[in-house]
Amino acid sequence: MYARSLIGAFATFLWLAGHAQAVCYADYKASRDNPFKLHYGVIRIDVNPCTLSDQVLHDVAERLKASGWKLLQVQTVFEEGGLEQRREDAGQYFLRF
Repeated sequence: MYARSLIGAFATFLWLAGHAQAVCYADYKASRDNPFKLHYGVIRIDVNPCTLSDQVLHDVAERLKASGWKLLQVQTVFEEGGLEQRREDAGQYFLRF
């Protein structure tokens, strides 16, 4: 009986692990006043499915706001495969926030 419970618990753990939030990324544009600055960046977000949503917009905006930036636009949400092609464009704002 104990082995059955243990197997059931392990199976549940594996199922939950498979349905955990996916690691996704978003590229965005942000601004700051005094002095006025703009930047393009890439940020890691934890969402499932890996799509643009109100939650993504809120999370990105709040993380930028904490550093004095205002979110202007989330351009795309993408998986790890799109990271390297955006690294150079994002420069110092690549995975900074």
